[in-house]
Amino acid sequence: MPTYYTKDHEYIRVEGDTGTVGITHYAQEQLGDVVFVELPEIGRAVKQGGEAAVVESVKAASEVYAPVSGEVVAVNAALPDAPATVNEDPEGAGWFMKIRLADTGELAGLMDEAAYKALVGA
Repeated sequence: MPTYYTKDHEYIRVEGDTGTVGITHYAQEQLGDVVFVELPEIGRAVKQGGEAAVVESVKAASEVYAPVSGEVVAVNAALPDAPATVNEDPEGAGWFMKIRLADTGELAGLMDEAAYKALVGA
């Protein structure tokens, strides 16, 4: 499954016409201990670059932006009760939502893993 990254430190792992979205390992390190997650409603339309969710840590609250436009088709219902999962496994069990892509062409504007690692100096 190809994974794409945004300059705002979200990832989207694409399978067919749906992408799983969350924040990167780098992002959770910058935030520190995550204490609260607010997820969008299923069925909500999101626009590429628009606010889709909120993550709060002991340091700050941050928006999670949609890497692509589309419809939210699933959310990680376990996260609000276990927000630390975002710290423990941000690119696995700590995913936020799944989006059905409205336009797969939007993926071309995102970074691949090598470009993202170069951005964050990994």
